[in-house]
Formats: sequence, structure tokens, C-alpha cells
Amino acid sequence: MKDSRVLNTRQETHAENDLYRTIASLDNVADCRAFFQDLCTPAELEAMKDRWNVVRLLEEELTYRQIHERSGVSMTTIGRVARCLGSGSNGYTSALRRSGQ
Repeated sequence: MKDSRVLNTRQETHAENDLYRTIASLDNVADCRAFFQDLCTPAELEAMKDRWNVVRLLEEELTYRQIHERSGVSMTTIGRVARCLGSGSNGYTSALRRSGQ
């Protein structure tokens, strides 16, 4: 996180909405890959891929231990993803539904 904010709350919201609109406008996987590779560090991309993999494994009803053994993702991260699936903003559930899962 940034130590000091340059943008006010309204500007932050506008920047966030602009980012989401831009992502939603991308046409295909290749465009998304290129965008995220430019936007994120390798570690950030790995963390996002790990979390999405955990979502898929939780949907298979694997235990946390099984998920950890398969993915190497920490139990803390698995728990965090599980909490979001159960009581988050419905982002994972919506994405799963749209991706045909």
C-alpha cells in the first residue's frame, strides 16, 4: 500500500471504477494476460492465481489440508478465500458461475 494518498476518496473511486471498466472491456484471454502482466508484479500474479486455484479446489469440496498439499498455498490463505466464498462480496461465486463452473 501507498504510504500517503495523493487522490481524494472521490478520485480513488473513479480510478478504481476506471480499472474495473478497463478489465471488463478486454476481449479475450490473450488481452487479459498481457494487461495483467503489465499491471502486476510476478508475485502479485502468482498470489491471484493461487487464490483462484483455491476457489476451484474449495468448490470440489476438498479439505484445507488437501488443498494445501495439492497447491502449496498456506492454510491462512485457504481460510481467507473460504471466508470470502461464504460471506464475501460474491465476486468468486459470480466469476465461477460466469466461467461455467
